[in-house]
Amino acid sequence: MTDALHRLFKVIKGHDGINDKARLARIVTDEFHLVKDRSVYYCSDFALRFSSSAGRNFSNTVLSLSSLRKYDGRPFIVCLVTQSQNYCLIANTTFLKKISHSSQELRKNNIRGSFNGSDIVRDFEGIPNTKENIARLFAIHAEIGFEGNLARLVEATNDISPSGTKFHVGKKARTTILDAPNRAIGFVASTDCAVLKAELDAKVEKFKTEILLAALIENVNVRGRVIEYLIAGEDKSLRQQLISSLKAGNKGLPQFKTDNTLGDYHRTFDSFDTETDIKTKIMILNSNPKAYNLDKMLEFLSADQSVFMFYFVGVDPGKIVNTVLVSIFQRDLLRSTILLRHWSGRNSRGVTQFEGKTINDLIATPSSSIDEGESVDFLKRVIEL
Repeated sequence: MTDALHRLFKVIKGHDGINDKARLARIVTDEFHLVKDRSVYYCSDFALRFSSSAGRNFSNTVLSLSSLRKYDGRPFIVCLVTQSQNYCLIANTTFLKKISHSSQELRKNNIRGSFNGSDIVRDFEGIPNTKENIARLFAIHAEIGFEGNLARLVEATNDISPSGTKFHVGKKARTTILDAPNRAIGFVASTDCAVLKAELDAKVEKFKTEILLAALIENVNVRGRVIEYLIAGEDKSLRQQLISSLKAGNKGLPQFKTDNTLGDYHRTFDSFDTETDIKTKIMILNSNPKAYNLDKMLEFLSADQSVFMFYFVGVDPGKIVNTVLVSIFQRDLLRSTILLRHWSGRNSRGVTQFEGKTINDLIATPSSSIDEGESVDFLKRVIEL
C-alpha cells in the first residue's frame, strides 16, 4: 500500500463515529490538500467521494460514469460514513457491476449514466473490497483501465447479447489440454527451450537502446506494444518507424495494433509447437501485467505439441535487469495468476493477470519448476468455468 493511502485510511479510521460526511471531508481535505471538483476530492495519489448511510450497504447515487472517467487512472475511493464507523471501497470501473441511473443510451461512443453504491462489487474474484485490499485491487484495475471496462459495462447495463463464444472442450481436447503441463516439463528441460531463449535474448540485445527508450513511455499499453514489436514484430519498416520515433523522444509514434493472438512469437521445433508471450516488467513499478485470454489458452493447448511460454524482460531506469523464459505452469507464476472470470463478457471464461511481485522475483531469481498436479487442477478449474 502506498504511503498516501496508508495515511488516508488512518485518518478516516481515526474519525470513526463522526457521522458527518461534510465534516470528515473538510478534515481529510485539510490533511491532504485535496482539490474539490463538485462532489469529488482528489490529489495525484487518489480521488475520494464521501457518502453517508445508516449501514454498510447503500444505494445512493455515487457519480456519473463520465466524471469517473477523469479519475479512473488513480484509486477512486468511496468513503461511506455511518453512525459508528467509516468504510472505504474502491470504485474504479473494474469494480462496477453496471451503470444504473439514466444509462439507457450508454454506448462505447456515448458515455452516459451514473452508478449507485449497490453497483460497486463487495468481493472481486475472492478479494474483499475493503481498505486493506484497495492497493491490491487497484493494481488489477490499472492494467484494465477505463477503455477495457467500457464494453463490459455497456453489455451489462443494457443487457446486450455478448459477442464471441466459449471454446468448447471436447473429450479429445480435454485429454490434450490436461497433458499440457507434462509437455511443458519436457520442453523446459530440452535444448529447444535454450534455443528459444537465446533467440529472444539476441533480439533484446539488438534493440536494447530502443527498449530502454520505450520503457520511458508512461502509457502502459502503448509501452508494452512498442517493446513487444521491437522484439517480435515482423514488419521491418514499422519497426524502423518506431525506432526513429523513440530516438526523437517518443514523438510521432506510428499508430499500429498488435495481433490479438495468444502469443507474440511463434516457434516450431521437431517435438514442440511454441507460442511465447512477451512482457516487459518495469521493476520499480507496482503493476500486474496482463496475462492471457482463458479461451484462447485452452484452444491453443488442445493441439498435440503445444507449449505456451512467457518471456519477461525486467527493466530498471537505464538498464535491462534480466530476461527470463518460463512456462505458463511455472509454479510461482501459476500461483500468482489472477482469474478475471466475468470481466470479458458472458460468452467468455475471462482473462488473467499476474501478481507483479512474483514477476519481479522471477526476474531476480529465475526458476522453471512446474508442479504437474497443481497445473492439471488449474486447467480443470478453467475448463469448468
